[in-house]
Amino acid sequence: MMQQYEKAKAACGDALLFFRMGDFYELFHDDARKAAKLLGLTLTARDKASKVPMAGFPHHQLDGYMGKLIKLGLRVAVCEQVEDPKEAKGLVKREISQIVSPGTVADEALLDPAQSNYLAAVAFPSAKQKSRKVAEAVAQIGVAWAELSTGRFFTTSVPSFQLADLLARIAPQEILVGSSCRAQLDELRTGSSDSMITDRPDWGFGFQTATELLKQQFDVASLDGFGLEPFGQTAVAAAGAVIEYLRETQRNSIDHFNNVLPFRQSQFIEIDSATWRSLEISRTIRHGSREGSLLGVIDRSKTPMGSRLLGEWISNPLTELTEIATRHDAVGELVDQASLRNNLREYLSEVFDLQRLLSKVATGRATPRDISCVGKTLAALPALKAKLTGRNSQLLCQLEAELDLCVDLRAEIEAALIDPCPAQAKDSGFIREGYDSQLDEMRALANGGKQWIASYQQTICEQTGIPSLKVGFNKVFGYYLEVTHAHRDKVPDDFIRKQTLKNAERFITPELKEYEEKVLSADEQAQTLEHQLFHSLRELVKAHTARLKSNAEIIATLDTLAGLGQLASEQGYCRPNMVEDQRTDIVDGRHPVLDIVEPLGAFIPNDTHCYNPTNEETSDQATGFLHLITGPNMAGKSTYIRQVALISLMGQIGSFVPAKSATLGIVDKIFARVGASDELARGQSTFMVEMTETARILNTATPKSLVILDEIGRGTSTYDGVSLAWAIVEFLHDTIGCRTLFATHYHELTRLEKSLSGAVNYNVAVKEWEDKIVFLHKIVPGGADRSYGIHVSKLAGVPNWVNQRAEQILQKLESTSDVQRNQEAIASSEKPSAGTGNASGQIQMTLFGLEPHPLLDKIRSLEPTEMTPMNALEMLHQWQQELSGEPSAEQNTGRQENIPVEKSEVGQ
Repeated sequence: MMQQYEKAKAACGDALLFFRMGDFYELFHDDARKAAKLLGLTLTARDKASKVPMAGFPHHQLDGYMGKLIKLGLRVAVCEQVEDPKEAKGLVKREISQIVSPGTVADEALLDPAQSNYLAAVAFPSAKQKSRKVAEAVAQIGVAWAELSTGRFFTTSVPSFQLADLLARIAPQEILVGSSCRAQLDELRTGSSDSMITDRPDWGFGFQTATELLKQQFDVASLDGFGLEPFGQTAVAAAGAVIEYLRETQRNSIDHFNNVLPFRQSQFIEIDSATWRSLEISRTIRHGSREGSLLGVIDRSKTPMGSRLLGEWISNPLTELTEIATRHDAVGELVDQASLRNNLREYLSEVFDLQRLLSKVATGRATPRDISCVGKTLAALPALKAKLTGRNSQLLCQLEAELDLCVDLRAEIEAALIDPCPAQAKDSGFIREGYDSQLDEMRALANGGKQWIASYQQTICEQTGIPSLKVGFNKVFGYYLEVTHAHRDKVPDDFIRKQTLKNAERFITPELKEYEEKVLSADEQAQTLEHQLFHSLRELVKAHTARLKSNAEIIATLDTLAGLGQLASEQGYCRPNMVEDQRTDIVDGRHPVLDIVEPLGAFIPNDTHCYNPTNEETSDQATGFLHLITGPNMAGKSTYIRQVALISLMGQIGSFVPAKSATLGIVDKIFARVGASDELARGQSTFMVEMTETARILNTATPKSLVILDEIGRGTSTYDGVSLAWAIVEFLHDTIGCRTLFATHYHELTRLEKSLSGAVNYNVAVKEWEDKIVFLHKIVPGGADRSYGIHVSKLAGVPNWVNQRAEQILQKLESTSDVQRNQEAIASSEKPSAGTGNASGQIQMTLFGLEPHPLLDKIRSLEPTEMTPMNALEMLHQWQQELSGEPSAEQNTGRQENIPVEKSEVGQ
């Protein structure tokens, strides 16, 4: 048995091996030690002599223990008994049935029905590709991702700087990479990614190997028809690596992977990983959960398929105006017609997860209940199709036309299976009576034999005169006649004694044995035939996979649209007017998450009028395209700028938006730099991360992008920070010209409104009352002159002594610094031309203002035009002595030169 174990362990690599032994799964050696620690199992030994560490659990607890290990990012191999112990000669044969890792989970018990569970592969260009001059697409990094539980499969290629963003968009549970490229992947990934990384042999990422493997999987002679040419060899290599890994780990059919779709990033808004995290689009920052994120809050889907599709739409907002309008038309019709929306959602609630059911069918894991659920889903389609008939919107009409009722398949399933259907095929009796005549005959024979036995008992009782005689059954003797000792003398001679009990004896007769064999044989044959019929039915469903997959996508789309319609109706959303120009015009906009999670009416709506006109148009200074937003902490600056970004994103997935009205210009990229974080494992401080993300924005944003920035420059000294923030604002305005919301505590930046034509000041209103402040959470024109940081510290519970001392220091700083003069000097200074290097010889200003000095008053009182050169030299010599602490000449002689002085300020 241990030889068997060692062979299986060698075949599954680093996976923990669950080895089936009777009614238990056992682990041995290091696997046992690790599992005992992680799962809380008792660590024991097989015997005292060998002292082989051992841990195990009952077989029915497999899903629970496997799920715990998968969540910890480990791989698990399951070695099953593939022979019936009763029929096996010698040791029971065992084989690995599956190897499960975070990216290859297909069991419903281990999956979140509302989330996709992707396995990804990353293929780097080979040294040969790098060394020669090849097309840019060929030199890019290939990325493929697939979901085992649904059969969805995509591939693309991206430049290295976009790899982390794409992986953040996909959120794969596991990433495959060539062992020699692991360091490259670690360098390019963001530190916050929690995907499991699996090293694979480099040969698995070869282009020729991948091409042959994909052709074999899709049963085609060429990959030309899949549209992969623009993405180069690495995209094909990554796709091949995914299929090779699935074949290795699943040990059964993966026929539901019959196509790979090219992913074209140009069709979707580009969202980098920092923005994805800052906006909490699909996960919250604090807990990393779906609940509380934009996706979790707006999901109103009735089916898991709809929830997963909504996640894909949010991950990939559209950039094509026509496609967006098509979705808006459908959502709008569902908003306007409440009865239609409610009926569709009612019918959708009767639909099962067809995508994951088809995966179980393809891999041979579907049970009678699974096939029954396919039939029930098909039974709901006629009502859906009828409700979609005669709709106005193009998308709803298209869905109705493409919805295939699969009448023939539905009829076959309903005719074959009873309702309700058992969960497991081993439970017989699930094939409906009348479906197969041979099965009906066998069942009739089995049932008839049982009736004969009851009749036989009555006959024997009458013949023998033993009224208490009864017919019984057990697995050892089969059917028998039981007679109490009181009637033992009446037993006929042809009864054959089989067993003596305390109060009775058991007998058999030739006639009883003959019928027993007929009954048991008919029962066994009926079960065998029933399983054969079920296998044929499952293969029939598998043959219709293409039709059913199409229906699953239609149902998911319809469910997502109806869910967005329900959301818009519940929350009073409006249809945004989508345009091509650089405009974000929102009236009474609300944050889509806080608007729902906060009590009704608690959220304060705000307007946004952000517009960058073309050269032919007239700029509107009241709106501008770069908003400088000042105001105190906790007043709502970050919430406001986030809500503008989320409203734009929602508009471009085809959703209505939380506002009274909205006109939104198409955005090609959304950038958000909000909040502070560090990546210590990568040697990057908070400020370094901030500057790296800011650099990404400044280098890649376009005029059609939307940029929101919060507190840029706060991670360094005050004057360093304000200088950087000032320059970044000017660059966004002068060089990029994109719509920008810039929230800051640097009130010095408010002067930019005078020097930048597209910059406009806004602030968050507050009300001061009895030495306290009230946050109004309302965005109003103009710049704020205070941050009220000390007031906020009081609210946070900072000791009173600290707050009082801080107020003293603040008053001193504000009274002694000459900030306004510095601001005027900066605003009037000449900007460097584009492409120039860093200026040298710049002096950094001090944090604190200058204390008054008598010498400064003397300098301010001079009139240089009325001084002789000798007077000037004498004055310089005198001041030098004063600064060095030496007595001046006039102090020594008691004589002072009469120098004409007028109060004319010449500068400090």
